[in-house]
Amino acid sequence: MIPRDILEEVLARALSSGGDFAEIFIEDRVNNSLRMVNGRMEDVVSGRDYGAGIRVMKDFRSVYAYTNDTSKGNLLDTAYKAACALKYSPQDVKVSLVERIATNISQIQYVPSSITNMKKASILETAYKAAKDYNSEIIQVTAGYGDVDQKVLIANSDGLYVQDRRVRTRLFIQSIAGDGHENQTGFEGPGRSMGFELFDAIDVEAYAKEASRTAVTMLHAIPCPAGRMPVIIDNGFGGVIFHEACGHALEATAVAKNHSVFTNKLGEKIASEKVTAIDDGTIPNAWGSINIDDEGTPALKKVLIEEGILKGYMIDKLNGRRMGRESTGSSRRQSYKYSPTSRMTNTYIAAGEDNETDIIASTAEGLYAKKMGGGSVNPVTGEFNFAVAEGYLIKDGKIDKPVRGATLIGKGAEVLLRIDQVGKNMQMGQGMCGSISGSVPTNVGQPMIRVSELTVGGR
Repeated sequence: MIPRDILEEVLARALSSGGDFAEIFIEDRVNNSLRMVNGRMEDVVSGRDYGAGIRVMKDFRSVYAYTNDTSKGNLLDTAYKAACALKYSPQDVKVSLVERIATNISQIQYVPSSITNMKKASILETAYKAAKDYNSEIIQVTAGYGDVDQKVLIANSDGLYVQDRRVRTRLFIQSIAGDGHENQTGFEGPGRSMGFELFDAIDVEAYAKEASRTAVTMLHAIPCPAGRMPVIIDNGFGGVIFHEACGHALEATAVAKNHSVFTNKLGEKIASEKVTAIDDGTIPNAWGSINIDDEGTPALKKVLIEEGILKGYMIDKLNGRRMGRESTGSSRRQSYKYSPTSRMTNTYIAAGEDNETDIIASTAEGLYAKKMGGGSVNPVTGEFNFAVAEGYLIKDGKIDKPVRGATLIGKGAEVLLRIDQVGKNMQMGQGMCGSISGSVPTNVGQPMIRVSELTVGGR
């Protein structure tokens, strides 16, 4: 992208006012998306983002500047402005870069930008027809396609020079069921770190029908009763509760500033002994996987909680300085316009030893949250409020009537301690996670779990 000798000069300029670390992140990203509503193509959008971000550190301080003009003169000027913001003593330094080749864990067969929009549209047509034909009560179907091809170059004053390419492809299906009085929605969004071969790996029609099944089921559901009760949360996207209510509190972004309930608790019991939680950026072709993070550190598999004991955090370089710890390959950002910080990749509760049928059979009464929706979390306290996208009452150890309008309310730290059963079948769901460094692709996952008692909002 940019000659190495120019990068060395830019990094030296960034250190000219006394910084002790400088980094440049260069990005060239191509995005493509299509959206079909009720069989009609509404949007076909392609775009390209290109630019560079320059970061300078001194001890625990950091300054970040970015630009989409990567000419030598402008990069030197941007680096100098970032350097001057630190206001330390001038210094004359020299940077020498040595190239490192990143290991590619996600092989790509068909680069999405080389696939015609007609082929992409045919995927949406297949999804639309399967979802619409599922039931006469389906009144609207929206199908969406998106792909990203991101090339990055990262260099820093420690001598690192590394390049990477990230390709991701995703499908979205939203079905709306209606009876003339009210509507209910179902959603599926499979995605992977793959090219167009994603559609050889997944069953598009099955995902489309599943979105419609959820919508129709919830249309005929009764209002969920409110109260405290046992709650069984199914696998896959059910892991969003751990991700939001606990995962963010294990990121150094919060831990280093004492904004987490888990600060200074390494080695302590913070969860049920049935809970082992992992963040693993090294799963081949998984949606949240990375070859290297956005500081150039190779991805790692990190055990966060092992049999209830807190074992580790997700750490980036700057917050690692504050904590006196090394980076864990967890630094991520949406684009060159964002300074990186610690973020999750593929984060999940590991499979346990309990049988799913026994988990349900041993629950006399409660709520079965088959699918989770969106929610809100206070990252400092861990207090959360999540909607249940598809839920059922449990009666006499059996799944009973479908219910709608259910919400799960609680604190992440308390929920971890109340998980008393963990199933064997761990699955993941795909999402986009937002934080101070923007929106990044992440997997959430878990097997079926039971929380012995949780507040359920409803009627």
